[in-house]
Amino acid sequence: MRLSIIIPVYNEAATLEELLRRVMAVDVGMERQIIIIDDASSDGTRNLYPSLKERWSTEDMVVKLMDVNKGKGAALREGFRLATGDVVLIQDGDLEYNPEDYNRLLNPIIDDIADVVYGSRFRGGAAHRVDRFWHMVGNRFVTLMSNMFTDLNLTDMETCYKVFRREVIEGLTFRCNRFDFEPEFTAKISRPSRQGKHWRVYEVGISYAGRSHDEGKKISVFDGFPALWAIIKYRLFD
Repeated sequence: MRLSIIIPVYNEAATLEELLRRVMAVDVGMERQIIIIDDASSDGTRNLYPSLKERWSTEDMVVKLMDVNKGKGAALREGFRLATGDVVLIQDGDLEYNPEDYNRLLNPIIDDIADVVYGSRFRGGAAHRVDRFWHMVGNRFVTLMSNMFTDLNLTDMETCYKVFRREVIEGLTFRCNRFDFEPEFTAKISRPSRQGKHWRVYEVGISYAGRSHDEGKKISVFDGFPALWAIIKYRLFD
């Protein structure tokens, strides 16, 4: 199999090189394609790409520079368009999520027991940075609402780590431009495919080193309202 790792990036000059070093250090046991979608960064991130491509010149690395900042969902749509792998993995451009968890995420797909795998920050015994209480409450509330509409039993719908067979998204149209991509994706993969196939969804525990807003975290409480609307809209009306 071949793995496409999609990394949406916006103003990650301080973390991107270290993130890529961690990604490259993981042996996933298959060919991999690295797709970086730069969502119009303005902090100097774009100056890094020539040296990064030279440092990892033997890797299949694609860098797409977006002209206008549109958000994570828009960047991921472009990444899906460029992906050539049999399996797709979403990786944020900061250091909150640890690529050492890749094999844990991939194993249910490799073992052919899952089509989609979520990496849960609220399941398992891996190391976690102590996060803000109300941020955790917001995550769990949005996940609960999503579960009520999709009839899934996830513990962390908003997680970055979503891994899936490429066939899962074939024929799907994603419309959300920002962080409301997460509930849109979940709503759409919870339904049978056009061929009537029900996707097997698994969840595994992952480590997590959450950032504060002072450290560059971009999602805020205000992103919760579009997420709630997306839960309803993309389950009932799309």
